[in-house]
Amino acid sequence: MIQYYAYPKCSTCQKGKKWLEANGAEFDYIDISQTPPSATQLKEIHEVSGIELKKFFNTSGKKYRELELKEKLPEMSVAEQYELLASDGMLIKRPLAWDGSKVTLGFKEETYTNTWG
Repeated sequence: MIQYYAYPKCSTCQKGKKWLEANGAEFDYIDISQTPPSATQLKEIHEVSGIELKKFFNTSGKKYRELELKEKLPEMSVAEQYELLASDGMLIKRPLAWDGSKVTLGFKEETYTNTWG
């Protein structure tokens, strides 16, 4: 079962959700703004993904800019970054989909086809 972390007002998240539905994927929709993954879950997702941790941050988000994370992230430990991401789902690049062994960040149809198809 795919854990699908998304923000209801995000058009990219809506595209990903429609793709999953159209392709018969079983997924649990989780509002990332209300229930972000915990720091422990993020650590597990990150380690499974093979994706650079900084790519988990929603760099185009208002909160990212407000907190001046572009300057601060390089100084932070990995554990601090997990805690920061877990503290506010709006800091996480979305949609975030994972099933325990595969992870996708954002939505690109080709990536979804290759990963979840």
